[in-house]
Amino acid sequence: MPLRPAKSHGTHGEVIGHRAIRDHIALRPLPATPYAVTPRHLRYVGKDCLVAFDANLYSVPARKVRPRQLVEVRATKSQITLHSTVPDANGETLLATHRRAVGRGACVVDEKHWDGLPDGRNRRTTTGDVPPQTRHQNALGADAAGSLMALLNRAAAVRVEVGRRPLSVYDELTGTRPFTTHPKPEEPS
Repeated sequence: MPLRPAKSHGTHGEVIGHRAIRDHIALRPLPATPYAVTPRHLRYVGKDCLVAFDANLYSVPARKVRPRQLVEVRATKSQITLHSTVPDANGETLLATHRRAVGRGACVVDEKHWDGLPDGRNRRTTTGDVPPQTRHQNALGADAAGSLMALLNRAAAVRVEVGRRPLSVYDELTGTRPFTTHPKPEEPS
C-alpha cells in the first residue's frame, strides 16, 4: 500500500498521492440537513382543506390556502410534507408535515388547520382573516365609489343638455291620447 501513492497513474500521468491530496481538499463537508430524494406530486386542496394523496387525506392550514389551490406533496416512507407552489413573504413554502398514513382511506388531520373554516353555525362561506361582508355593504368601498363617480363625471355625455317636457307632448305629436281604464261614453247620433 505505501508504494501505490508514490506511483504515477496510467491514465492522467499524475502521482496518485498528490492527486489524492488535491481531491480531498476539493471535497466539501456534508450539509447539516440531509438531502432527501423524494417523489413530488401536485394535488388540489379541497373545500375542507384536505389534500388527497395515495388514497389518504392530509390537512393543510385553512388560513394559508384556498379551495382548488395546487400544492406540492413530497412523500417519504414515513412522512408527507405539503408545500405551496409559491413562496410566502418570508420565502417559505412548507404548509404542513404529517406522518404517512398506513393503508388506504385514512384521514390525517391537525385540528388547528381547520381554524378559519365555516363551522355550520352561520352562513359564512369564506376563509381567511378578512371578515365576510353582508349583502347590504358596499362592495366597492367609499374611495372606489368616489373614483368611479369621477370617471363618470368626466365623460362627455354628462355635459349634454337634455330637453325636458311632459309626456302629453308626445301624445299630441302622434295623435294618440293617453291610455285610460274607463273609455269615454259615445254620444248618441
